[in-house]
Amino acid sequence: MYGTIAFVIDEENDGIRLLAARNNAEWCDAVCRAHGLEGSLGEDVWTSARRTPPYYPDAVTLTRGTDGAALIDAIDTDSPGASVKDSFAALDLAPAGFEVLFDAQWIHRPATAPAPDAAPAPSLDWSRVGSADELEAWEAAWDGEGSTGLFRPALLTADIAFFAGRDPDGRILAGAVANRTGEVVGISNVFTADGTPDDAAWSGGLASIAGLWPGHEVVGYESGDDLDPARRHGFTTIGPLRVWLHTA
Repeated sequence: MYGTIAFVIDEENDGIRLLAARNNAEWCDAVCRAHGLEGSLGEDVWTSARRTPPYYPDAVTLTRGTDGAALIDAIDTDSPGASVKDSFAALDLAPAGFEVLFDAQWIHRPATAPAPDAAPAPSLDWSRVGSADELEAWEAAWDGEGSTGLFRPALLTADIAFFAGRDPDGRILAGAVANRTGEVVGISNVFTADGTPDDAAWSGGLASIAGLWPGHEVVGYESGDDLDPARRHGFTTIGPLRVWLHTA
């Protein structure tokens, strides 16, 4: 019922894609656990039996050979909004009532990549968020309107870092999240406030990662125009992913 899509294996990038997918699954798992949802992380897939917080999938595939039928059985498709992050764009979930929400590209920045160029003005002071109040302010800046409690203080752990770029008045104008799994660091939720160049967030976020976890590969995913600043800061694309939304 749930087919697979033909693909050509890219052996050079496949190993880092596996690490990127697992890193992202562990980040999704951490967000869910902060909300009291216990996910299941296996060899082939991460799933949550209960509906996940906004913007976060109910499943993340970890290999090309993930069993689509078993994945569907492990998540809640009875209530609206179930989604699946198909990390290798290898599944056909349309027969199960899913539609493609968006396509994206995994990105990778090797540990040996040169330091990024200095970010354009404004000059921001970067630091790691360290308290519940700071996290609330960070989320409000990320959201552009206010904090909804999506990112909870339980996420302030040794292996997860929220980085904030502040102007001289202390306002958060840029930010990024980083989560470490082994020798890989995932970067996500990169943002800038209106009037602040995108490059300011990427250069500041990457410099913060290098300062906290030197010598680590950096991975993530982006799509569309958001790929351009990532490429300008030493990332290359290493393969597609697809996010499916249950609409039946």
